Amino acid sequence: MTIDRPHGLELVDLDSLSAWMDGEGLGSGPIVDVAQLTGGSQNVLLRFNRSGRGYVLRRPPANPRHDGSDTMRREARVLKALKGSDVPHAGLIAACDDASVLGAAFYLMEPLEGFNAAVGMPPLHAGSPAARRAMGLSVVDGLSRVALIDYAAVGLADFGKPDGFLERQARRWLTQLESYGEFPGWPGAVGLPDVGPIGDWLEAHRPRTFRPGLMHGDFHLKNVLFRQDAPVIEAIIDWELSTIGDPLVDLGWLLATWPGPGGDMSQTTIVVEPWEGFPESEELVEVYGRLTGSDLSNLNWYRVFACYKLALILEGSYARACAGKAPMDIGQRLHGNAVRLLGRAGRWIEGKRT
Repeated sequence: MTIDRPHGLELVDLDSLSAWMDGEGLGSGPIVDVAQLTGGSQNVLLRFNRSGRGYVLRRPPANPRHDGSDTMRREARVLKALKGSDVPHAGLIAACDDASVLGAAFYLMEPLEGFNAAVGMPPLHAGSPAARRAMGLSVVDGLSRVALIDYAAVGLADFGKPDGFLERQARRWLTQLESYGEFPGWPGAVGLPDVGPIGDWLEAHRPRTFRPGLMHGDFHLKNVLFRQDAPVIEAIIDWELSTIGDPLVDLGWLLATWPGPGGDMSQTTIVVEPWEGFPESEELVEVYGRLTGSDLSNLNWYRVFACYKLALILEGSYARACAGKAPMDIGQRLHGNAVRLLGRAGRWIEGKRT
């Protein structure tokens, strides 16, 4: 029997997948209704049906920047740990550590029906500021639930290295920036205003203690899906950067990518329209503090650090573009975002609202 394959799915051998699923007791017969899902991740997402049940397969791309199989194993481990918790997430069905099946580790999860607000909103959400306010509050509620997970109790005690976590952060990303010097044509840090002083400020004002917890690692509006029938989160997605560290780094990341007062999106990298009704960042902070009981006295450090880290990540794409390894129009756009993020970090250091 020949199965029609959507374009770009050369990395998924459906016959091998079927044989593996047979061994796991996951249905029988052909894999049907195959569709490739798109999103911000480079990972392959494949939705299909078998024996009347829906599945979503997730595996790494052909040439991942890091160990793709290790990433899949870590994601699957987190989803398994979250089973039965109140953290909104996709349910894990099964995981395969054996890279010989599909060329890399992969896992199967329950399909999600929600939508990404940065892509577009259905009428229920787009037509109601009150609904969008509820969406924003649901986002910070979901993040709070992640922070409150007893990571040791769910089997994640060895999932990260919280000792010295904050001490490693600013230095690590400065090293990352310096590594871009390998790309010919990149003008260097001279194009990033105040990046040195911001890094120095982070080292001088780093919080001395924190409460270790589960971190998502890339928490922002594009990594949550909202329910179609209600203004609440269906699931937090893309756990590939999760670890055990300081959960307030996640809160800082959310704030760094959240529009400024009055919905000013000029300083953020994520655009959601319409925005009217979404809570201001100050309310997100208040709700997070109330739900988690976290000490937020050093919150400004986390906001500044998030801008700094994200800016240096984006500058890497510009450096690759300068060397001809990525499209220059994309590189220049991301460099502009990096400059704006550093400007936002500088204003936060000065005590301004945005």
